[in-house]
Amino acid sequence: MAHNYQEKIVSLWSVFLLGLLFHTQLGLMPLFHGLNVVVSQAQNMEAIAPVMWLMLAFFALPMAAIVGTVMTHARRFRTIHFWFTALYTLLNLSHLIADLMVQPIIWYQIVLMLILLIIGLLINLVAWQWMHDGRNIHMKDSERFA
Repeated sequence: MAHNYQEKIVSLWSVFLLGLLFHTQLGLMPLFHGLNVVVSQAQNMEAIAPVMWLMLAFFALPMAAIVGTVMTHARRFRTIHFWFTALYTLLNLSHLIADLMVQPIIWYQIVLMLILLIIGLLINLVAWQWMHDGRNIHMKDSERFA
């Protein structure tokens, strides 16, 4: 029985990244209705550059995880990948808690963050299974993807 861990992980990371994009889009949607979305007192881009770099890293690292998952099945990568997914789950949980502290609470964002947290937990589960599955370590790609 084929487990297709890598395909599941790539699919889940892709759904997660789409959810991240939609999280940002939801935050900007009020602009299209003439409402203000400004929550920062920053006066220029230089003031928020560190935040922008962190946002880039938060989005780019799962893309790197997808590429790594497609390109290798090495045990070392699988272990690093699992702990990486666990870190992202903790970061998502902390973001959800932070969103619950903001007044007023924007419930549609909370629901989306809960969905992202569940997707993250699914990534954790499949990454855990992949990390502990030793059967496909020495298979050729043609055998692994058959």
